[in-house]
Amino acid sequence: MKDRYDAIVVGGGLAGLTAANHLARNGHSTLLAEQHSQLGGLATYFRRKSHVLDVSLHGFPVGMKKSFRKYWGKEYSDRVTQVRSIRFDNPQFRLETSFDKEDFSRLLAEKFAIAPDTVCRFFETLAKMNYYDDQEELTHQLFERFFPNRQEVWRLLMEPITYANGSTLHEPAISYGIVFGNFMSRGVYTFEGGTDLLLDMMSGTLRQNGVDAETSALVEQILVERGKVVGAVVNGREIAASAVLSNGSLIRTVRDLLDGQSLDAEFRESCSQVRLSNSSAQVYIGIKPGEKLDYIGDLLFTSTHPRFDAEAICAPQITSRTYSVYYPSIRPGLNQYTVVASMNARHQDWSGLGREAYRQAKRRMIEEALDAFEKYVPNIRRIVDYTEAATPLTFERYTRHENGASFGTKFEGLRYSMELPKQVAGLFHAGSVGIIMSGWLGSVNYGVIVANDILKYLQGQK
Repeated sequence: MKDRYDAIVVGGGLAGLTAANHLARNGHSTLLAEQHSQLGGLATYFRRKSHVLDVSLHGFPVGMKKSFRKYWGKEYSDRVTQVRSIRFDNPQFRLETSFDKEDFSRLLAEKFAIAPDTVCRFFETLAKMNYYDDQEELTHQLFERFFPNRQEVWRLLMEPITYANGSTLHEPAISYGIVFGNFMSRGVYTFEGGTDLLLDMMSGTLRQNGVDAETSALVEQILVERGKVVGAVVNGREIAASAVLSNGSLIRTVRDLLDGQSLDAEFRESCSQVRLSNSSAQVYIGIKPGEKLDYIGDLLFTSTHPRFDAEAICAPQITSRTYSVYYPSIRPGLNQYTVVASMNARHQDWSGLGREAYRQAKRRMIEEALDAFEKYVPNIRRIVDYTEAATPLTFERYTRHENGASFGTKFEGLRYSMELPKQVAGLFHAGSVGIIMSGWLGSVNYGVIVANDILKYLQGQK
């Protein structure tokens, strides 16, 4: 690390990576400081035995193709490929879909007997939504308006988004509509080559563009003098900078990285009241070399719960899981099959466990995930050679997100994220806030939005 940069980016999640690349491409010296030993934040992976296991749910809207091409390059967008199908299996319905507007319109009309005119008006309403709209209508009110008392329809429309970003029926309808509308444009996509290839490519592009991308580099403090950012302390060393962008937890940025005098007391207090989204738990399943899985769908939304219930989806007595199935086509040439079972979870259900109780709970979660998956792959236990589990404590440990919040903050967090520069000149934030800024696409786009604000700020400083 050098002694001075134009900008320091705190955290190497997708927003931080994209912002650092954008700043460097526009001629600014940039340090990317990631406290973990590898980049990616929650969009990352790990290796065990012969397996490469992805940590985040492998699905994002087609808009990722445009964002990759514009902000990273054609070689990235060329690897964005559509998943073949998504399956739902719960007590209310079983179906398979390409998860786009055309197929959902067909399903709503044919399987759920919704009038085509109603379906059309629903999608038109979603298409008109944007962040600046009235935020008083809640998601359940939106559903009640178009599909009154149709709980099975609510489940079809809501459950995938709850898995994707932790949202519930009692949050602003626009936070649901914008995300769901993005997927409905043309379905669900993934990155051919896996998260490991993506991060390797990003690391190379960053260095090629002049970014000093440092891992195992913990930012301990953001330095402020007379209301203006002057640098940061990284691994005990003061590094000067004209601007700092935090890609870490909004709550920890405000509470831990700044001294008590840097922010207006009312702002600090109000920000501390921002609600966190829930966390996640995952079970990673590696299939023995030489064994294979028949095609059963790319994403399986499974549940034994009688109806959609966001609280039940997070409960420690797990009734709902999403299985992400990674076939060899995702990592061509490896001939590898892996499966990741993802569950929404609450930090408090895990944080109070003793060491042995925690280990037993993890083991039980693995066994139950295998039991439930036997419905789709009856011989799963015979062909598995590796299993591991992650809990909210795991995500907290590796990302330093408050309470392991894998979806950042609730919708109100976006305001405080965007208003940080008004509190401290040169201090910016980009990360999972406000639901619409979470997930792969939201993170990349928010990183660029904030990087453009930094470019204007740095130009003003000159």
